[in-house]
Amino acid sequence: MELRLENLTKIFTNKTGIETTAVDKLDITIESGKLVGLLGPSGCGKSTTLFMIAGLVKPTSGKIFFGDDDVTKLAPEKRGIGLVFQNYALYPHMTVYQNILFPLENMDVPRDEAITRVKEMANLVGIGNLLDRKPSQLSGGQQQRVAIARALVKKPKVLLLDEPLSNLDARLRLQMREEIKRIQREIGITTIFVTHDQEEAMSISDKMVVLDFGKEQQYDAPQEMYNSPDNLFVAKFLGNPPINTFEAEVKKGYLTINDKKFMKVDLPDALYDIGMRPENFRVAEEGGFEVDIHNIFHIGRDTMIHFEFNGKNLRALVDSDDISHGQKKVKLTIKSERVYIFDKETGLVTNHG
Repeated sequence: MELRLENLTKIFTNKTGIETTAVDKLDITIESGKLVGLLGPSGCGKSTTLFMIAGLVKPTSGKIFFGDDDVTKLAPEKRGIGLVFQNYALYPHMTVYQNILFPLENMDVPRDEAITRVKEMANLVGIGNLLDRKPSQLSGGQQQRVAIARALVKKPKVLLLDEPLSNLDARLRLQMREEIKRIQREIGITTIFVTHDQEEAMSISDKMVVLDFGKEQQYDAPQEMYNSPDNLFVAKFLGNPPINTFEAEVKKGYLTINDKKFMKVDLPDALYDIGMRPENFRVAEEGGFEVDIHNIFHIGRDTMIHFEFNGKNLRALVDSDDISHGQKKVKLTIKSERVYIFDKETGLVTNHG
């Protein structure tokens, strides 16, 4: 089921009449059977967007289409959605079996068919042996699987997940995000996944939408977005450790740092913001530029170097074999195609390397 948002906007008005735009003219098309992550900092509008798609929040303007059907004004129960909340919202007095069965009883699905669907869905999400237990007897990961099974047993057109892994510990988060992707692929359902965790979104999404103050910053495949950010916000938001940024000047066709020509560019003379990801530095025996090492952190196969460059503290992530503990200086090079140049006023990238 293709899902399309056209000029979708939500403005909240408080008691004093002050308006806040939570979602601002959002236009995206989610292809049928794809898993799309809505990503951004707290307050960026990602959950509001999800709840408008679900029908729980009424848009101020714009439209929502499921395929060719305009569902903007439809009630949530008539949209054909499956929704999994952050806190799972399981009924504590019901067993796993009863929790999954509950939506089918409301839909008046024949008893034999309902029982078959519950068992099939429980087996799909890996809880077929837990049907007699109550939610209080389950781990967080098991509760999450029950919530997903309950959402999917209705055979919805679209699956909506609102920060579904935020209550799990790190090990379970990793396991469950892999499970969510497996389940989504097996069923082939169009899925929207809200998260503030970039690693989570990048690991399972077919595409990601990065939002800031309700505005779309970029909509692309995760690795494409990481390698080719449209603007400084996206470049800073994605990446751990974060991208290095500093100011530099273009003079007569050259990007100039500390009055030294760094690389040839086809840009007007002006000040620009420069971005360099830590992993794109290389230790060089010859050439490059020498820096004083402030700190070295060995993290397995990689080593993080902290150094000062152009008046700013930067990070380089290099191969551990290329640097020794206690080393004071190092020569570094960087891939010119991975130097990002951003307009100072708009924040837009002027090159993708």
